[in-house]
Amino acid sequence: MENQPIWSHPNRTYGMANPGYSPAAQGVPAMFAAPAAESHGPSAPPASMFDSMPGYEGTLAGGGGGFLPPPMPSYPVPQPEPGPEQPHWNIPSISEDTAREAFALFASSKCCYSSAPVKDGVITCMDAFNTYRYRLETFTESRSTEWSHEPYHGQPVDSYSQPPPGPWNIPANSPTFFQDSKQVIRVPYTSSMKSCHSCVGMGRRTCSGCVGAGNKVCWVCNGSGYRTGNVCHHCNGRGRENCSHCQGQGTKQCDTCRGKQQLLVYINLIVNWTNNSDEYVVEQSSGLQLDNLAKVSGKELFRDSQYMVYPVMGFPDLAVVNAAQRLVNEHQGKYSQTSRILQQRQTIELIPVTKVTYSWKGKSHLYFVYGNEFKVNAENYPATCCCTVM
Repeated sequence: MENQPIWSHPNRTYGMANPGYSPAAQGVPAMFAAPAAESHGPSAPPASMFDSMPGYEGTLAGGGGGFLPPPMPSYPVPQPEPGPEQPHWNIPSISEDTAREAFALFASSKCCYSSAPVKDGVITCMDAFNTYRYRLETFTESRSTEWSHEPYHGQPVDSYSQPPPGPWNIPANSPTFFQDSKQVIRVPYTSSMKSCHSCVGMGRRTCSGCVGAGNKVCWVCNGSGYRTGNVCHHCNGRGRENCSHCQGQGTKQCDTCRGKQQLLVYINLIVNWTNNSDEYVVEQSSGLQLDNLAKVSGKELFRDSQYMVYPVMGFPDLAVVNAAQRLVNEHQGKYSQTSRILQQRQTIELIPVTKVTYSWKGKSHLYFVYGNEFKVNAENYPATCCCTVM
């Protein structure tokens, strides 16, 4: 575990240690993860050029390909054990001074809110509500392949000199757990030289501005050669002018090969590390909408980070236990099919919510103070005005 949790037990193991994440993954069969979401189709010559490349046959057709599921672990997965009974955790209600300071800060942040309810209001009741938030994160690695190319100017060509390594045998950077990142790696022994597919090996392409003519109708005289009875000074009476895009040549240098006529074509391996996160907030009866809690933090009661975590067991709130069981099953079933799970982390927070009732001008009103940040929600603030922007 990363840290000693507040809610723990000396004889309890919630997950199993990662047997070792090795970016090189020695000895793992060649596999493909699902195609990257940003793939936009083939960016090089037809896939038939690589149909016979060992380990990559047919995988690049259409700019992507299928995938092979990660290998099953060779070690048995331990079964969860019942956890010990745990006491309820409670966060005491905040003080009246803290509630009033938070309320004052809230009112001052609103240009149309009068400070009178803050100054003159009398707090009559404060009720504390404790809200649990369970979060599960599954950090995964997926791999996909794509065509890539660059102008050829004498780079080494190594295709077929020896079989290329499988996509899951290629070393990648060691990722920082639970942070999204990406790495693009050129697959060794896949580079070959081909004629440019954009210009058919000519090094130049027809200019799109003049469609190869080298000139176009003069925009000043509209092709007549005259303007207001005089010879057009712009085209000297020709009625046409040289194309500014190709300087009158009718062709332009090919952007793909940059005039080199040939390309170095190779396979790129795309490695994506993704932190997949889901959370569950236990309903509470304070009346505060749960959406308000998304941007605040609470007191961390429990943290468990392992290769594969067990659902939380023995926690006093059954809703948290049920949510943990559901999310762990969903994550392990969903992400293990198309990617490699590197690490999982589950946390439980207790978010403080205080319902404050106060009296102002003979009427009762309320607001909520919640989270470690003492955020305030007061939907029916009793003293607002209309502001006019000059």
